[in-house]
Amino acid sequence: MSMPPGQPPETPPARLVDALHSLLRPLVRLLISHQLTYPLLLRILKSVYVEVAEKEFSRDGALLSDSRIHLLTGIHRKEIKRLRNEQPATARAVSSASLGAQLVGAWLGSERYSHGDGTPRPLPLKTAKPSEPGFDTLVAEVCRQDIRSRVILDEWLRLGVARLKDDNVVLNTGAFTPARGFDEKMFFFGKNLRDHIAAGADNLAGGRPPHFDRSVYYDRLSPDSVTELKALAGELGMEALTRLNRRALARQKADSARKDAAYRINFGIFHYSSPGQGHGGQADASGESPGDEN
Repeated sequence: MSMPPGQPPETPPARLVDALHSLLRPLVRLLISHQLTYPLLLRILKSVYVEVAEKEFSRDGALLSDSRIHLLTGIHRKEIKRLRNEQPATARAVSSASLGAQLVGAWLGSERYSHGDGTPRPLPLKTAKPSEPGFDTLVAEVCRQDIRSRVILDEWLRLGVARLKDDNVVLNTGAFTPARGFDEKMFFFGKNLRDHIAAGADNLAGGRPPHFDRSVYYDRLSPDSVTELKALAGELGMEALTRLNRRALARQKADSARKDAAYRINFGIFHYSSPGQGHGGQADASGESPGDEN
């Protein structure tokens, strides 16, 4: 059950506290491995608490007082005043990761640049005519800025996204998932986990229609079985992503002139395995029932 805007619960749900412990463990492991300490995390959390309370728990758009935010968040009023007066942090540039994803999406989603099964065609680095499909025409089609295709290719070669073969550019992967490049990986880490948590939180709050959020999990498996299932997950996952990408690209082009084309989607697939026991079986996550699936 969701609480009214601006009304904090008296006691946090015990299940929510348990879930928070569980999802924070891998995050804290990542933070410690990159020297992001608890005091720094606490400063970030304070800032985010104030920002969310201010933007999402206001009544009728009215500006919340420091006292009201204190009641919602438990943060001291002096800290709230200081945080509200601070200049917002400037978002770090993520253009290379975003542009790379757009290019790969167009490469896989367009019949001009891919085969009928959605696999990417090898593209000539340079074409004789703009009407011919090539890496240079793909870059010119997707990029709004004047960016040379060779600049992008050099970066992709560095990241392991593509390779050159007989003067053709060959895509090494079915998505922009560079083998190297920490900033690019971190861009998608934050983007995808944010949206997955947002979808689950929306479902827990009773949002309708619910976001699709399902998983299949099994335990008591041998290493050989895990290897086989991982390969199957990759095969089926890429099939779903390729099909949805092609349809989404077509819909985006069709919607380009519509005034209400202001929405975004994020559809993702993940696979994880580790030693340990759990509860074997299929999960219907975040409140969806089998009847919700179509």
